[in-house]
Amino acid sequence: MGGTQGPPAPATPLLIACALGIERLALRTGRAGGANGHVSVVRTGMGPRAAENAVLRALAQDGAEAAAVIASGFCAGLAPGMHPGDLVVAEETRDGGITTVCVGTGFLVDALTRAVPGRTVHTGPLAGSGHVVRGPERAGLRATGAIAVDMESAATLRAALRTGPRPVAAVRVVVDAPEHELVRIGTVRGGISAFRVLRAVLPAFHEWHRSLLLPRR
Repeated sequence: MGGTQGPPAPATPLLIACALGIERLALRTGRAGGANGHVSVVRTGMGPRAAENAVLRALAQDGAEAAAVIASGFCAGLAPGMHPGDLVVAEETRDGGITTVCVGTGFLVDALTRAVPGRTVHTGPLAGSGHVVRGPERAGLRATGAIAVDMESAATLRAALRTGPRPVAAVRVVVDAPEHELVRIGTVRGGISAFRVLRAVLPAFHEWHRSLLLPRR
């Protein structure tokens, strides 16, 4: 008789996509949290076109065709009361009239609450943009119901689903609050806080990945 075995590895790998080198550094050096199965962190480069192309290349690799995909990194908060270091779990991403519904939002919220205690987790629509959003444009996006905006998440998830059905999600860390405009990641107040939070999210991602094995009711 064998000893007690740990949870089985997911049948599909996990691909975590981010745009910036500093985001990839945070995600690769964070606490692993007992990952099962193959997990890779891909730096896509900035902007929707770069994200789309990088994700399509990554999913074309042998063994990655059916990977679950999480878009992660930093974002600009749109909702009043947000602070640098807050977390955003997208219920859906929106860009160019296309809406992509995310999987396991509630599970991710619970897992992030455990992984990063004391941090506020916001849920709602995550808007996509082809450029850094400033001033009145932020108010316009907020009026649509979006709670945050970034340049890559919507394109990442859209590209992932173009190659076949798969679980997708988007988790972002707010790097600037609505009253502060994003100019450059290294100079934004709260950037250090956001980096530390991003380093702590991996255990939640792995929990979400393992949860994909659970029977659907």
